[in-house]
Amino acid sequence: MKTLVAKQLRGNERKWFVVDATGKNLRRLATQAARILTGRDSVDFTPQIHNGANLIIINAEKIAVTGTKESVKMYRSHSQYMGGLKETVLGKMRDKNPTHILRHAIEGMLPKNRLRNGMSLRLKLVVGSDHEFAAQKPESIIL
Repeated sequence: MKTLVAKQLRGNERKWFVVDATGKNLRRLATQAARILTGRDSVDFTPQIHNGANLIIINAEKIAVTGTKESVKMYRSHSQYMGGLKETVLGKMRDKNPTHILRHAIEGMLPKNRLRNGMSLRLKLVVGSDHEFAAQKPESIIL
């Protein structure tokens, strides 16, 4: 028996998908988006090959969270100087940079290897319902 290994897809062979994030749970949407970007939902998944699809998420500012996460969940960054820790609550981050919430959640679920950068480049987050990727003819899917 021979083991079949998938070949690397080129840019024009990749599929494009559109997902509407209105009212979707942050955690659920992030896990399903990570599966699409890594290619785990395809039949010919190979961990060392970069065969995931391109993903456009529209209405990224309308993502939903459960419980008291709106006022309790913190996003932390450090400037590498003494006392340089900056903390931002999810509610303020939604006003300041709404796509950061989804990007942070999805990129945290991607594999920590050399393919990660390419996967995160194929994720397009859009505030509002209009996007500039209509020429790629993306398929609308419900997650």
